[in-house]
Amino acid sequence: MKYYIIAGEASGDLHGSKIMESIKKLDKKAKFRFWGGEKMKGIGGEIVKHINQLSFMGFWEVLKNIFTIFKNISLCKRDINTYQPDKIVYIDYPGFNMVIAKWAKKIGFQNHFYISPQIWAWKESRIKKIKRDIDYLYVILPFEKEYYQKKHNLDVYYVGHPLVEIINKEKKNTDLFPFTLTKPVIALLPGSRKQEIKKMMPVYKSVVNHFNNYEFIIAGVSNINKDWYNQFLKEDKIKIVYDNTYNLLKRSTAAIVTSGTATLETALFDVPQIVCYKSSLFSYLVGKLFIKLKFISLVNIIMDKEVVKELIQKDCSKRNIVYELSQLLKNENILRVKKEYEILRNKLGKEETSLKVAKLITKV
Repeated sequence: MKYYIIAGEASGDLHGSKIMESIKKLDKKAKFRFWGGEKMKGIGGEIVKHINQLSFMGFWEVLKNIFTIFKNISLCKRDINTYQPDKIVYIDYPGFNMVIAKWAKKIGFQNHFYISPQIWAWKESRIKKIKRDIDYLYVILPFEKEYYQKKHNLDVYYVGHPLVEIINKEKKNTDLFPFTLTKPVIALLPGSRKQEIKKMMPVYKSVVNHFNNYEFIIAGVSNINKDWYNQFLKEDKIKIVYDNTYNLLKRSTAAIVTSGTATLETALFDVPQIVCYKSSLFSYLVGKLFIKLKFISLVNIIMDKEVVKELIQKDCSKRNIVYELSQLLKNENILRVKKEYEILRNKLGKEETSLKVAKLITKV
């Protein structure tokens, strides 16, 4: 069969690659055309657009790039029509994917949405579009199945969280690390988009001189030019590794993490963390108006309490990060956080998520 897969972010590229890998095991004649990144390219098929040309974060950033987004939507529709896939698989990236799904449903394509739009957080009105346009919805958070069934009378498939499967396998690897470490490591995870890295790295960098007994290492991504990172590496105290985040987390005592999927990845590697987030003032104010969550990190959202400290917007300052990191590095707090992480892992289960999703996609 022919599969058209749309992922618009680094996490979607990772999950997309695992789905493609599993589909190939079940469907020996599988052909792929996709929007994704290096990991999906590694599985095979034809790439239409790379994720480094797609991802715009925040309301203001979307507005600035609105004409580019419209061009990408038109390109995607034309490309699907030309390719004529048997199945379209949407991976997260709801702002773009729900637009394509509406059009594709009218044309008669079969729509599979993996990693549900987080309508429990905001834009709950999207449920009408989901019911109308999505044939099969696959959810990854333990509370989502009950949420859709009880609140919206919609049957969905709970498949477990893909990171559990990926990280359980990764923990067994003993890859070489590019640095000889003489001190405990604090990982800096500033994100995978230029705009969020530019926002977060100056404040992360300002913290370094207050912790001379630790090595600070940035988790970089190779789809951003290495020369661009140099502006944050002028101090010898900060090092960087590229596309090696998991290997870095294995060696880290603690981490400072920009909100997103990375907060859950850090927790599954059992690394105590502080979660930070800054955006443009416009994006922050609009988000505060519409988003109805108590927390921003996946760890706290799933646990429904503050397991890890969150520092948002003006609270994300050098002074606050230094204080919270000093507290976090105390033995009693490290033990407390790791105990909560164990409960979190039990909530997420031990599903082989990618294979489960692939079976559901290929059998219908």
